[in-house]
Amino acid sequence: MIKRPRRLRNSPGLRKLVRETNISVEDFIYPMFVTEGTGIEREISSMPGINHYSVDRLLFRLEKVEKAGIPGVLLFGVPDEKDEVGTGAFCSDGIVQKALRQAKQRFPELVLSADLCLCEYTSHGHCGIIKDNKIDNDLTLEVLAKAAVSLADAGADIIAPSDMMDGRVAAIRKDLDGSSFTDKAIMAYSAKYASAFYGPFRDAAGSAPAFGDRKTYQMDYHGRKEAMKEIELDIDEGADIIMVKPALAYLDIIHEAASRYDYPLAAYNVSGEYCMIKAAAEKGWIDEKGAALEFLTAIKRAGADIIISYFAIDAAAWLK
Repeated sequence: MIKRPRRLRNSPGLRKLVRETNISVEDFIYPMFVTEGTGIEREISSMPGINHYSVDRLLFRLEKVEKAGIPGVLLFGVPDEKDEVGTGAFCSDGIVQKALRQAKQRFPELVLSADLCLCEYTSHGHCGIIKDNKIDNDLTLEVLAKAAVSLADAGADIIAPSDMMDGRVAAIRKDLDGSSFTDKAIMAYSAKYASAFYGPFRDAAGSAPAFGDRKTYQMDYHGRKEAMKEIELDIDEGADIIMVKPALAYLDIIHEAASRYDYPLAAYNVSGEYCMIKAAAEKGWIDEKGAALEFLTAIKRAGADIIISYFAIDAAAWLK
């Protein structure tokens, strides 16, 4: 007898009935860039369709996010001024803090995640405090914990440390709990690789390092076991959600993390991955909708529970 798997591919209805993996608008977090000023909604040249927003314009965009059914956003700050210690990351009137206060008031049901890193706020563009021309891990922890409390106080529901300093989840959890923010979740960038796919983001955030690179703190992409070690450490230190970043070149890491750990798992579909599709689609080489949904489905199929993607709003419309 000939086995005929094609029977179940005969029609769209049959394919839907037996489909193993489905993505939903409820899987998404939409990353956004907030900047100083008013009336600003400026497209980022290296990220077609993605903008810098001043707080007033951000609120209009958040309305669209909420109407699309996307559960939450991840906010990145683009300040006017930077210094050696990243003061804008922890000051009460920092750009993300201002955005959080207004967003929480207008959209109380929207899950507001705040990226926590110093690279957008330091004059040297590194993710930590520089001492003797090196990143001082433990000095950085003090600043990160201070910034976490500031973001929580401004209204962040989720604190998302992306710096890759050792021990930062424990330091952040300690200070959040000590400041009566025991209900604030931590979504740790647990396995964050030193990747070539971050280029457009660094342009958007103005966060390219002024010297050297980030390979002493972000992970070497040749490794898999180290990712599991980093994830375990973050879980032990109190992370509520773990993350793999980037997504598409690391589907094996996502799959292993999902298989090993009974924790919500996020995957960041980063700027370079987004821009590859946008650039090829603009040249007519691929179908943007088809390629994007295929990529997003692959991330979900690998095991991600949460997908952080610049395609989130478009995908919400396509999935309808």
